[in-house]
Amino acid sequence: MSAVIGCYLRITLAGFHRHTTYRHAVLAGTATNVVFGLIKVGILTAVYLARDGASIGGYDLTTSITYVWLGQGLLGVVDFWSDDELSERIRTGDIVVDLSRPWNMQAALLATDLGRAGYSAVARFVPQLLLGALLFPFRWPTDPLVAPAFLVSALLAVLVSFHLRFLLGMTTFWLLDSRGVRSLYGVVSGTLAGLEIPLSYFPDWAQRALLLTPFPSMLQYPINVFVQDGPLLATLGQQLLWVLLLAAAGRLVLARAMHKVVVQGG
Repeated sequence: MSAVIGCYLRITLAGFHRHTTYRHAVLAGTATNVVFGLIKVGILTAVYLARDGASIGGYDLTTSITYVWLGQGLLGVVDFWSDDELSERIRTGDIVVDLSRPWNMQAALLATDLGRAGYSAVARFVPQLLLGALLFPFRWPTDPLVAPAFLVSALLAVLVSFHLRFLLGMTTFWLLDSRGVRSLYGVVSGTLAGLEIPLSYFPDWAQRALLLTPFPSMLQYPINVFVQDGPLLATLGQQLLWVLLLAAAGRLVLARAMHKVVVQGG
């Protein structure tokens, strides 16, 4: 058991070190997120000024600004729109090599993604959070338990995102090209997760409908934990439930796919 755990830990570290080589891409991505963060702050500030500072969906201006910088920082950690290597390996037939290796492919890919998320947390999330806190009013947690709870919630958000992307990639076994499915996911996932505006801005019926989807678990819920909005244990419990359901679905789809390995062109 310890040897297996050690193997996946090494894969995680490899995923971390792999992304340290893309320093210029990380810098460009961070700069882009900062620019969009400034634009969002400007728009939200104008909205609140037009309402004479009245709260929207329970959010005052300071909380909304905090939401923006947390969301921009988490964007790189959670990862909505990365290139899908899994789909490409399935399309080319290289996936046969991965399936023949003595490992759980789903767990190995997850370990790699955790390494990526860890590096993004250090290189992208922390700088953007500090920049936002230095330049604008910022709402820091008042409860010391919030910090560790936020780390747990952010980890669960990464797990939910990974398993959703894993399921999308696995559709290539049947579709041979999943770009259409992934493009549709890229269009709707950010909005439904709360990237553009907090989901509390949505009408009540839309908020209730989104509770039945995994999307809020990827962004809205970690931010809720940080700004202390809503019951903490219930939020973490809902995230954990989606992780378990999506992981089980991914395992089932992988088992079905192993009986239907289709190599395009041969």
